[in-house]
Amino acid sequence: MKRIATILITILALAIFAVGCASGAVDSAAVAADASNESAAVAATDDSASMDAAANGMMELTLEELKQYDGKNGNPAYVAVDGIIYDMTNVAAWKNGDHNGYSAGNDLTDIIKNKSPHGVKNLEGVPIVGKIVDG
Repeated sequence: MKRIATILITILALAIFAVGCASGAVDSAAVAADASNESAAVAATDDSASMDAAANGMMELTLEELKQYDGKNGNPAYVAVDGIIYDMTNVAAWKNGDHNGYSAGNDLTDIIKNKSPHGVKNLEGVPIVGKIVDG
């Protein structure tokens, strides 16, 4: 629980920092030409989508970005199932990001739903940290 609180506080601090940076960028763009203003508006829209995800404590990762969360070298161990990202870092069976020949940092929907003897049942109670997005 303490780890989740730390993560949420970090995400909130980053979101506040991003708002401050985006605000400064928009103010600078107001002095620039109309073309620059249009670019700043697009950037502000992108920032608000990221901030929405951060505000609700949920990460949005592509499958490629998920690969870095492999449970190795101090990285958290995340797996995706049905588009939901689960944090397996503190699950003993996922020590060092590996479990029964499978590795964290991957979408394991097919494996867990069709090959695992326990199916999705063992995901109950595992922290959900985000969702998979197209990218």
